[in-house]
Amino acid sequence: MKVTLVNHSDTLGGASVVTVRLLDALRRAGVDARMVVVHKASLRSYVSQAGSAFSRKMAFLAEHARIFANNGFSYGNVFKVSIATAGLPLASHPWIKDADIVCLNWVNQGMLSIKGIEKIAAPIVWTMHDMWNMTGICHHAGDCKAFLMRCGLCPQLGSGARPDDISRRCFFAKEALYKKKNIHFVAVSNWLHDLCVQSPAMEGCDISVIPNAFPVGDFYTSPREPRFNLGLPAGPLVTMGAARLDDPIKGLDLAVEALNRLVNTNVKAVFFGALRDKQALGSLRIPYVHLGPLPQDKIAEILAHSSVVLSSSHYETLPGTLVEGLAAGAYPVAFDHGGQRDIVDHLSTGYLARYADTADLAKGIQTGIASAPDRESRHRVVAERFDSDVIARRYIDLFNSILSQK
Repeated sequence: MKVTLVNHSDTLGGASVVTVRLLDALRRAGVDARMVVVHKASLRSYVSQAGSAFSRKMAFLAEHARIFANNGFSYGNVFKVSIATAGLPLASHPWIKDADIVCLNWVNQGMLSIKGIEKIAAPIVWTMHDMWNMTGICHHAGDCKAFLMRCGLCPQLGSGARPDDISRRCFFAKEALYKKKNIHFVAVSNWLHDLCVQSPAMEGCDISVIPNAFPVGDFYTSPREPRFNLGLPAGPLVTMGAARLDDPIKGLDLAVEALNRLVNTNVKAVFFGALRDKQALGSLRIPYVHLGPLPQDKIAEILAHSSVVLSSSHYETLPGTLVEGLAAGAYPVAFDHGGQRDIVDHLSTGYLARYADTADLAKGIQTGIASAPDRESRHRVVAERFDSDVIARRYIDLFNSILSQK
């Protein structure tokens, strides 16, 4: 079986990380799997960078120039939406022409256009890492429900919003594509799946739920280094991490508010990831350390020292830090607002707080710290559900099913 995965990058962004994990796991399982990207940084010989530097740049500029012209000539949200009106001619790429299955992932920002996807001859499996497939142009709709009515008057377009704006036109283009092409969609969480089936664009589409792949074996439940070497304080540790901690989606202000409710306890906080606003943690009133961006081996060690792994995100399709925290035996605490329920069994393997209720989030942290440590059991649960080789097997079963129908 020849499978070609398509993603914007092999290193940049969460979708890139999990797609490469799946790629490597498929190859370990004996699948002739390759990957086509626009941005290549790894040395893998089975990852191909598509197009020339000039063609990649022109497709990127063409898409964003059109967004700029349709959002009232504002730079504010020009990179927060995607319209898929420009892209590279990937249907003619040798690895895509030769594939038995083409597995699309995050293919925006001038990588693939709607028309370009239509030209791909092989059966398509499209793994959805955010809400873009079901909306007009946004990747995360937040509280906006316009996609239920085929979009238009898009809040992301500012003064360019109209009843028949580009969000509505893109919505109709996707709807037409899905009716024309036999695409099998994969949602990485049940939360994302349940949103998909509400979208008129995806009515009648085949949608499976397969979570992202995680290298569970890279995480361990007993620390290998003393805390002193890592700059970690003594006492129960609550750890929160993200590529960018103060990304508004991550709800860092809510995490700070919840942690401040524990000011009279011996709880300490640990943060890793980038911070644009250096004062974002300035109002935190319990002892904490911010370690900045970290490689995965350091994250694994810190999580092995942690009692609780915390997520205060407003919404996420499948928050990876919770999976990694569980793999290290930590107790995950998060809002019940997204794909968290696919990871955490409330009061069994973790705590799901009422959305935006920081008192309940603080209660979850206290519950996790007080719970009897069952780190090995937590690790086993994650391995059974999220390990890369387990997820690869589920994709192989899906690919075989699609090819047998063909």
